[in-house]
Amino acid sequence: MRFSKMVRAVDGAEGPLWTRRKKKKASAAPLINVLVTLLALIGVLTLVLSIKERSVEAAGRMVDGWIATGWTEARKLAGRAPEAADVAADKAGQAATKTGDALETGAATARDELKQ
Repeated sequence: MRFSKMVRAVDGAEGPLWTRRKKKKASAAPLINVLVTLLALIGVLTLVLSIKERSVEAAGRMVDGWIATGWTEARKLAGRAPEAADVAADKAGQAATKTGDALETGAATARDELKQ
Protein backbone atom coordinates (compact mmCIF):
# COMPACT_ATOMS: atom_id res chain seq x y z
CA MET A 1 0.00 0.00 0.00
CA ARG A 2 1.39 3.41 -0.89
CA PHE A 3 1.12 6.42 1.36
CA SER A 4 1.54 10.02 0.38
CA LYS A 5 4.53 11.98 1.51
CA MET A 6 2.40 13.89 4.05
CA VAL A 7 1.55 10.66 5.84
CA ARG A 8 5.23 9.88 6.29
CA ALA A 9 6.46 12.40 8.85
CA VAL A 10 10.20 11.94 8.47
CA ASP A 11 12.49 10.60 5.79
CA GLY A 12 13.26 6.98 6.49
CA ALA A 13 10.03 6.37 8.40
CA GLU A 14 8.85 2.77 8.18
CA GLY A 15 5.18 3.47 7.84
CA PRO A 16 2.37 5.88 8.48
CA LEU A 17 2.33 7.97 11.63
CA TRP A 18 -0.42 5.97 13.30
CA THR A 19 1.53 2.70 13.09
CA ARG A 20 4.64 3.94 14.89
CA ARG A 21 5.06 3.64 18.62
CA LYS A 22 5.24 6.85 20.58
CA LYS A 23 7.86 7.39 23.24
CA LYS A 24 6.34 7.32 26.68
CA LYS A 25 7.03 10.33 28.84
CA ALA A 26 7.12 10.23 32.60
CA SER A 27 3.98 11.76 34.02
CA ALA A 28 2.01 12.11 37.20
CA ALA A 29 -0.90 10.15 35.75
CA PRO A 30 -0.34 6.98 37.86
CA LEU A 31 -0.37 9.01 41.08
CA ILE A 32 -3.47 10.90 40.02
CA ASN A 33 -5.15 7.61 39.09
CA VAL A 34 -4.42 6.18 42.55
CA LEU A 35 -5.78 9.30 44.26
CA VAL A 36 -8.94 9.33 42.15
CA THR A 37 -9.45 5.62 42.82
CA LEU A 38 -9.06 6.13 46.58
CA LEU A 39 -11.52 9.01 46.53
CA ALA A 40 -14.00 6.90 44.56
CA LEU A 41 -13.65 4.04 47.05
CA ILE A 42 -14.21 6.41 49.97
CA GLY A 43 -17.30 7.78 48.22
CA VAL A 44 -18.69 4.30 47.58
CA LEU A 45 -17.99 3.30 51.20
CA THR A 46 -19.80 6.41 52.46
CA LEU A 47 -22.74 5.75 50.15
CA VAL A 48 -23.05 2.10 51.19
CA LEU A 49 -22.77 2.92 54.89
CA SER A 50 -25.29 5.75 54.51
CA ILE A 51 -27.77 3.36 52.96
CA LYS A 52 -27.08 0.69 55.59
CA GLU A 53 -27.35 3.10 58.54
CA ARG A 54 -30.11 5.13 56.86
CA SER A 55 -28.22 8.28 57.74
CA VAL A 56 -25.11 10.02 56.42
CA GLU A 57 -24.41 11.25 59.96
CA ALA A 58 -24.42 7.71 61.36
CA ALA A 59 -22.17 6.54 58.54
CA GLY A 60 -19.78 9.41 59.29
CA ARG A 61 -19.71 8.47 62.96
CA MET A 62 -18.90 4.89 62.02
CA VAL A 63 -16.03 5.94 59.75
CA ASP A 64 -14.77 8.36 62.42
CA GLY A 65 -14.76 5.47 64.90
CA TRP A 66 -12.64 3.40 62.53
CA ILE A 67 -10.22 6.30 62.02
CA ALA A 68 -9.97 6.90 65.78
CA THR A 69 -9.26 3.21 66.40
CA GLY A 70 -6.58 3.17 63.70
CA TRP A 71 -5.01 6.35 65.05
CA THR A 72 -4.93 4.92 68.59
CA GLU A 73 -3.26 1.72 67.38
CA ALA A 74 -0.73 3.73 65.35
CA ARG A 75 0.12 5.80 68.42
CA LYS A 76 0.58 2.62 70.47
CA LEU A 77 2.98 1.29 67.84
CA ALA A 78 4.75 4.65 67.72
CA GLY A 79 5.08 4.52 71.51
CA ARG A 80 7.43 1.61 71.06
CA ALA A 81 9.38 3.43 68.38
CA PRO A 82 11.01 6.09 70.63
CA GLU A 83 12.91 3.40 72.54
CA ALA A 84 14.32 1.98 69.32
CA ALA A 85 15.01 5.49 68.06
CA ASP A 86 16.98 6.29 71.23
CA VAL A 87 19.14 3.20 70.77
CA ALA A 88 19.73 4.05 67.11
CA ALA A 89 20.54 7.66 68.00
CA ASP A 90 23.06 6.52 70.62
CA LYS A 91 24.76 4.24 68.10
CA ALA A 92 24.81 7.02 65.50
CA GLY A 93 26.28 9.40 68.08
CA GLN A 94 29.02 6.93 68.94
CA ALA A 95 29.81 6.40 65.26
CA ALA A 96 29.93 10.17 64.71
CA THR A 97 32.30 10.58 67.63
CA LYS A 98 34.62 7.87 66.28
CA THR A 99 34.50 9.47 62.82
CA GLY A 100 35.25 12.90 64.27
CA ASP A 101 38.19 11.51 66.24
CA ALA A 102 39.56 9.80 63.14
CA LEU A 103 39.24 12.99 61.10
CA GLU A 104 40.95 15.00 63.83
CA THR A 105 43.83 12.52 63.97
CA GLY A 106 44.15 12.55 60.18
CA ALA A 107 44.13 16.36 60.09
CA ALA A 108 46.80 16.52 62.80
CA THR A 109 48.97 14.03 60.89
CA ALA A 110 48.57 16.01 57.66
CA ARG A 111 49.43 19.25 59.46
CA ASP A 112 52.57 17.73 60.96
CA GLU A 113 53.67 16.41 57.58
CA LEU A 114 53.13 19.79 55.93
CA LYS A 115 55.19 21.56 58.62
CA GLN A 116 58.22 19.37 57.85
